[in-house]
Amino acid sequence: MSDPQPRLSWDEYFMEITKLVARRSTCLRRQVGAILVKDKKILATGYNGAPVGLDHCIDVGCLRQELNVPSGERHELCRGLHAEQNAIIQAAFHGVSIQGATVYCTNLPCSICIKMIINAGIRDVVYLDGYADDLSLDLIQRSGVKLNRFSEVMEKV
Repeated sequence: MSDPQPRLSWDEYFMEITKLVARRSTCLRRQVGAILVKDKKILATGYNGAPVGLDHCIDVGCLRQELNVPSGERHELCRGLHAEQNAIIQAAFHGVSIQGATVYCTNLPCSICIKMIINAGIRDVVYLDGYADDLSLDLIQRSGVKLNRFSEVMEKV
């Protein structure tokens, strides 16, 4: 009989779900997912894409690509919302308090999302990959919000 697959840790479990959420993204440049978790319960999810009822980049093209805007700059020049923004908005829409929650993200949140995370009372950010926005790191370091980079590397016994 073969060894059973080891049980996922909570961080592994939530990050796997976050990666799955990212697959709903309609962005042509980067698929990003975010989930809000408190007391080991998922409160809300979000992925990057256009507001409800508006055309998505996968359908009409990417404004940022057309304008040659580098990653991490000029966030206002995008028809989409970021995954973290959509998760926070989804929680607000449904009246779910996210104060004290953890946000799991496939990417380090940008400076705009970090400001929203701070003001929403989110305590922890767990992210998978980096993002080219130095201001986001500065803001989170000054805020008291805990920042943890998730590592997919697991020790083999």
